[in-house]
Amino acid sequence: MIIHTKSAEATEKIKSIKNNFVYLIAFFYRFLSAIIRPICVIRVLFAFCLCCIVFQTSSASAQVIPGIDILARRNFDLLQGKRVGLITNNTGRSLSGSSIDLLAQAPGVKLVTLFSPEHGIRGDSDVKLSSATDKRTGLPIYSLYGKSCRPTAEMMTGIQVLVFDIQDIGARFYTYIGTLHHALLAAKQHGIPLVVLDRPNPLGGTVVEGAVPDAGEVARRIAADKTGCRSLTVTHPIPTRHGLTLGELARLINSEAGIHANLQVVSMEGWKRDMLWQETKLPWVNPSPNMKDPVAALLYPGFGPLEATNLSVARGTDKPFHRYGAPWLDPAAVLKNLPDLPGLQFSATSFTPTAPGHPYQGKPCNGIEVTITDLKAANLPLAGLCLVRAIQQAHPKQYHVAGGFYGMLGDNRAWTLLRDGVAPEQVTARWQGGIEDFKKLREKYLLY
Repeated sequence: MIIHTKSAEATEKIKSIKNNFVYLIAFFYRFLSAIIRPICVIRVLFAFCLCCIVFQTSSASAQVIPGIDILARRNFDLLQGKRVGLITNNTGRSLSGSSIDLLAQAPGVKLVTLFSPEHGIRGDSDVKLSSATDKRTGLPIYSLYGKSCRPTAEMMTGIQVLVFDIQDIGARFYTYIGTLHHALLAAKQHGIPLVVLDRPNPLGGTVVEGAVPDAGEVARRIAADKTGCRSLTVTHPIPTRHGLTLGELARLINSEAGIHANLQVVSMEGWKRDMLWQETKLPWVNPSPNMKDPVAALLYPGFGPLEATNLSVARGTDKPFHRYGAPWLDPAAVLKNLPDLPGLQFSATSFTPTAPGHPYQGKPCNGIEVTITDLKAANLPLAGLCLVRAIQQAHPKQYHVAGGFYGMLGDNRAWTLLRDGVAPEQVTARWQGGIEDFKKLREKYLLY
């Protein structure tokens, strides 16, 4: 009993200590909760706000997703079980790598043939190329800028679907549009689908400007072109800066040129018509050796036709299509003849072009550099004509035009009119009707 009594007393003491300990824990829990709970609430709110900020930031900088990535997401449904021919170059890239590699490794897809446009499969050539073999895949590469610029029957042997994946720059006379036109014709002729994997227009999709070539003149040029190479810069009557993606252009040309091929366009995601290249968040890959930055692409529709005169456009330097000159050019005299043009700045410069086969290779040139200060205020086709006129006035005997100028500009009379003293504004005013008609026409072909 004594032992039992002592044991009971000990038990009571232990219970008392436990109760006091629990009380102390409860007290400290309530005390700490009073401090920690607001901190937790603050932390939760902070985390929520941070997520909102991150979400908004990622949405604002959301990457444009090219057509090749959309097709991959769909498990290449349009190509499953088919023997595929791919027209592409170094610009044909998914968000993770080469379109060639992606299609070559795609389950259920049999990539059998590659086609390269002007500048070759790697986009690094400025001369015509012969067909070759791709070292990585072992596939044949047929050149569409060699003896022929059209896919021949031999090239198309065994192909069940033709895929087009090239980054254009948004100017009518960039030859990839002509290659697209020939692809539509080849697909129709061989009774197979043409799948165009769409990509952004680096110049945006809202501004339309520049001459629209005469439809009859375009038809005559194409009819006289036996190889398809001479008409690559003008295969359809569209303005110089057309404001369309290649997918939209394919839809327009397929219908308006009466081709009616089995055309399937895989649209992008995230691209809006008012986006310039920098806003797409996609890396710039040179679509040709001397198209080295997005600003050169913006300048190209306005000043590109000057390369069809006896000027150098600074090919082989760090700023091609930003600079225009020749050994005989007097920059001060040219600048004196240039009016003030909104959104643009002209300055004297010098450079030595190094690109083989182009004017004044290795010779120091005096020239004019063009800088965009306000793109929205600039009228680039008008500015191009103003520069032509200023050089004509400063060098009437030395400055002359080559035949390609008319096709690139899209106006057979412009050179003569400028030489005879007609103001550039009057020349461009003649284009306005064609531009307005095209704006109405293109509406039914827009995808974005």
